[in-house]
Amino acid sequence: MTQPRATPAARTDSTQDAPSTGTHTGQTIPGTALTTAPSLAELRRRLTTELDPAARAWLEHALDEAAAHPGVHGPISAWELRLAEAGRRCGAAHADAARVLILDAARAGTDALTRVYFQGTADERRAVLHALPHLVPGPDALPLVEDALRTNDTRLLTAAVGPYAARHLTAHAWRHAVLKCLFTGVPVEHVADLGRRAHGDGELARMLGDYAAERSAAGRPVPEDLYRVLDLTEPVTPTAGPDDPHGKES
Repeated sequence: MTQPRATPAARTDSTQDAPSTGTHTGQTIPGTALTTAPSLAELRRRLTTELDPAARAWLEHALDEAAAHPGVHGPISAWELRLAEAGRRCGAAHADAARVLILDAARAGTDALTRVYFQGTADERRAVLHALPHLVPGPDALPLVEDALRTNDTRLLTAAVGPYAARHLTAHAWRHAVLKCLFTGVPVEHVADLGRRAHGDGELARMLGDYAAERSAAGRPVPEDLYRVLDLTEPVTPTAGPDDPHGKES
C-alpha cells in the first residue's frame, strides 16, 4: 500500500541560509569536478590537454614512479609524497584528478586508501573519496565515506556522496547523507544516482517533510533542493494507454 506523501510547509522565495562553512549553494564548490566519476582514461586525457608542459611532465613522472613502486617503502611511499605535491604542481583545478590517477597507478587498495585518508590533508582525503569508485569494487571502504559524512566540510561531503556512496551506502545511511547535504548547503545535484535511489522512497519523503516542518516552525526558509528530492520520491503512476481497459479513448 502506498504511503501518504509527507507534505512540507509552503515554499518560500527567501534565499536558503548559507551553510556554516561560508559556501553558498549558488556557487561552485572548489574541487568537486569529479563527483560524476569520469573514467580514468577521461581524466588522463583531460589533464594531458589542460596541463601546461611542466605540470604534464611532473604528472607523467609521478605516475611512472607510482606504477614502478606501488608499495610502501619506509615510513611513507614515494607516491604518497607526490599526492602532497599535486596541488602545487598541477594547480587546484586539476589536483583532484592528478591524485586519483596517482592512486590508481600505485594500485592503492583499501588499506592504502585508508592510510592516506586518515593521515592526509582535507584535499588528499577528498581525492581518496573520488578514487573509491575506481579502486574499490565492494563496500570495504565505506568507513571513509561515513567519516566524511560526519564532517561539515562541504567539499568532503560533496565527494562523499559520489558514485561509491550511491552503490554501497545502506538506505538508512544514504537518506541521512541526503539530509546532511540539505543541512550544509551542498547542492543535491552532486548526489550520485539521486533519482534512482530516491524513487518511491516513502521514508525519505517522511524525513524531508519533517525537516521542512522543523525549518518552517523555526521561521527559516525551506531549501528548494528539498522539494526537488521530494518530487523524486514520488512513485511513477503508469499513464493509461490506448489498450488500457481503464483508459479513455480520445
